[in-house]
Amino acid sequence: MANPRTIARLEARIKSRVAHCIQFELKDPRSAFVTLTRVELSTDLTHARVFWSTLGGEPERNRVAGMLADASGFVQRQLGRVLETRTIPRLRFVYDESIARAAQLDELISTARARDLEIRPEGDDEDQDAPTTEPPARE
Repeated sequence: MANPRTIARLEARIKSRVAHCIQFELKDPRSAFVTLTRVELSTDLTHARVFWSTLGGEPERNRVAGMLADASGFVQRQLGRVLETRTIPRLRFVYDESIARAAQLDELISTARARDLEIRPEGDDEDQDAPTTEPPARE
């Protein structure tokens, strides 16, 4: 079992190297608009889950997932050249749904706010009816 600091450092190193490899070394046209969100490394350093996201809908996500599955061996070899560990972790690419869920929540909040503004016009504040008290003038 490795030290948590060591694991965190290795996760950051894996993320940066895999991102570099996808962006600059892969010649696959399907690799456009891929964002690596995080890496989770097992405590025995043998497996790494690389979480990714992409712009676009379901077809784009399927296309990128196929590209990452096809390129995982190449990316793992490139990772092995820069990592200074006894074993190279086996990479597994996992789609990160947190960004899509955040976009859905943002849309729901925007819809609710728009609906609230329809019910209560923007200039209609509840605090307007409250009497205003001005401090007494000094003489």
